[in-house]
Amino acid sequence: MKTVIMAGGSGSRLWPLSRSLHPKQFLPLVDDTTMLQATIQRAEKLSGDGHLIICNEEHRFIAAEQARAIGAVADILLEPVGRNTAPAIALAALEAMAEGDDPLLLVLAADHVITDSDVFCQQVEKAKGLAEQGLLVTFGIVPNCPETGYGYIRCGSSVEAGFNVSEFVEKPDLPTAEKYVKSGEYLWNSGMFLFRASRYLEELQKYCPEIFDRCKDALQKTAKDMDFIRIDAEAFSQCPDDSIDYAVMEKTDAAVVVPLDAGWSDVGNWSSLWDVLPKDNQANVVHGDVITHNTENTLINSTGRMVAAIGIKDAVIVETADVVLVASKDQVQDVKHVVERLKAADRAEVKSHREVYRPWGKYDSIDKGERYQVKRITVLPGRKLSLQMHHHRAEHWVIVSGMAKVYNGNEERFLNENESIYIPVGTVHSLENPGKIPLELIEVQSGSYLGEDDIVRLEDSYGRV
Repeated sequence: MKTVIMAGGSGSRLWPLSRSLHPKQFLPLVDDTTMLQATIQRAEKLSGDGHLIICNEEHRFIAAEQARAIGAVADILLEPVGRNTAPAIALAALEAMAEGDDPLLLVLAADHVITDSDVFCQQVEKAKGLAEQGLLVTFGIVPNCPETGYGYIRCGSSVEAGFNVSEFVEKPDLPTAEKYVKSGEYLWNSGMFLFRASRYLEELQKYCPEIFDRCKDALQKTAKDMDFIRIDAEAFSQCPDDSIDYAVMEKTDAAVVVPLDAGWSDVGNWSSLWDVLPKDNQANVVHGDVITHNTENTLINSTGRMVAAIGIKDAVIVETADVVLVASKDQVQDVKHVVERLKAADRAEVKSHREVYRPWGKYDSIDKGERYQVKRITVLPGRKLSLQMHHHRAEHWVIVSGMAKVYNGNEERFLNENESIYIPVGTVHSLENPGKIPLELIEVQSGSYLGEDDIVRLEDSYGRV
């Protein structure tokens, strides 16, 4: 069995913690591990045949670094454009069969919470028998309330560890959801699947041949780039945009559902995150430097500054370095309207945090003025920034900790703590950490233009243009 982990998506309903360049699947929302890492760790209890992560091009280095950080071995297939789940899973199935194998594929989302991993693993093991018979298994969550934010699956006749699927139902209104839960015939649609690679492709070719053909064309020209599998962007861009439910599961007569009651949540918004996290005596969820007084049923997340809440009830307060969100807990769905306005205004706060991750480490924009910018830069051991130059800015680097190997024009120098160097405008330069601990430095930029697009890369270890 091979695990396919779907790590696309922007997670905009968890803004401002989740941003388009660093969405929720790469965040540690429940404990110290990110949601992607937690998904990989669950999968490793079940499968020793490796993992295939599918993500966007712009998230490739985050996914690779998070897998590496927990010692996981994973291939990463890059989608040049988003085309929903049916094509993504088709790419995974075709890739899995490329060398003559035909494994079972356990398809998981990277941004789900499952609090009881033992029960999850038990149900997957039970579902294997159905998948080995050529059936397409989906996992249905046993509902604990009349939720209107999920689709539902109606169970038909029983079959071994599960049920034949009677029908898939769209997100209902509240009276309908109450009726579904009371009947005991419906499960929430989790978006997790188990089937043999060839069976999925057979059903996809039968019911949506255009997706099958375009994905097959896209994989004709694959290129291996470090941990990444790149496909033909032009061919894949012509693929229809469709979910696996619409393309296959709602049409096939081979669909079965296995019930799952393992503390599952898709953490779709701040209110659902409050639901799954531990609470204090006043039913508050607090993270970071937080003080509360006469505050109840509230989620407060501080990433840096101290947050004090007095007399607050049923609210969400999220503090980041550049944004503070305050919302009523029953209106957190409307975060999407703020995100839409930020996108329309082309605001940076919807795209990235003040702290930005790169394949070599990260930087934090501490301060910025009209002709200057100050960054705190962290370079991981053994990593190197690209050989580059700038047309409009000079840079001054001050080493805070660790050792730096600096290329500055024709000069090569090693710098230690409290030493500095000046990089003039137009000078070709690079920075490397040859040591065993992270290199930290302060960079002061000065010049007429300080944008990230004033980087002319001459050589790069990570394949960036």
